[in-house]
Amino acid sequence: MWTNAWKALDAIRIGDVLRQKHNELSGILTTSVVSGLSTSEISFKNVLLEILENELPRGTIRYSSKVVHVQDAGFFKSIHLSDGTILKSKVLIGCDGMHSNVAKFLGFSKPAFLSRSAIRGFIDFKDGHGFEPKFFQFFGKGVRYGVIPCDDNSVFWFFTFSPSPQDKDIEEDPVRMKQFVLSKLGKVSENIRVVFENTNLNNMLCSPLRFRHPWELLWGNISKDNV
Repeated sequence: MWTNAWKALDAIRIGDVLRQKHNELSGILTTSVVSGLSTSEISFKNVLLEILENELPRGTIRYSSKVVHVQDAGFFKSIHLSDGTILKSKVLIGCDGMHSNVAKFLGFSKPAFLSRSAIRGFIDFKDGHGFEPKFFQFFGKGVRYGVIPCDDNSVFWFFTFSPSPQDKDIEEDPVRMKQFVLSKLGKVSENIRVVFENTNLNNMLCSPLRFRHPWELLWGNISKDNV
């Protein structure tokens, strides 16, 4: 998770609890997949949900009930959820992703495509992965990917690329997705390659990357009353 995500978790006082569940990264190691040489070095959800459930008041969390509509009801805001529930809120903070209906209520335009896609994966090594607590990053030949140890056993990885017309259906086919990633790894050590080779097909997800233009956030109205 990036800095903004930790700020949100710290605001509800579970950031420190979550940090204790994972190893602290001590640096970033960047490697070229063309040469196999290091270029620079600077010295999952289940855990998050468990901590949220343990630390927040009972009944606070609702699963599979995203915000579908925000209705202005004077001082309060009526929040319509996908399960049909309607909540009245004194304060609404939108953290509902790129397709945010809270952002739509605030007048933001739809996020723009980056012309790149990302494949994300997760693997658990029962006997430990043996990686140092570092963010291992690789780039070259039009791709960028990284391997991040979460604790002594689990590893998160990502792989970004610019899809060609032949790759447009790759996100619907996990077998092709994995073959594509393995074919693009380049010159990397065997312990890095094993992470991708041994990742279960059910633990991989591909999606196009989107972003909001920075000037929209800097000069736009990021709040309206109590939203």
